[in-house]
Amino acid sequence: MEFQEKETEKFKKAKKRVEELKGFYIHLTVYLVINSFIVVNILIRSWSGGDAFWQFGTFFTPFFWGIGLAFHGFKVFDYNPILGKKWEERQIKKYIEKDKRDAAKYK
Repeated sequence: MEFQEKETEKFKKAKKRVEELKGFYIHLTVYLVINSFIVVNILIRSWSGGDAFWQFGTFFTPFFWGIGLAFHGFKVFDYNPILGKKWEERQIKKYIEKDKRDAAKYK
């Protein structure tokens, strides 16, 4: 019985992971399609005498949406360069040592 529960939990975790990956890839695809359309549209208008292509406004949407997409990717692929696994391990060791020192004071 316990084996089946563990397998069910593993399946649920794997399914959740696949859904997160699928969500990221859908987000990436939408980002590429929409922003390609925007940039190509602005490029065509700049060739026909409209707005200049190399303006901040041209890349406003791709830039800020790209930042959001990057954070989405960091979350999905479990990448955190600042507060990553090594940082967590150091903090855990630090607090364990502190608890040991505090416990030794009262013995």
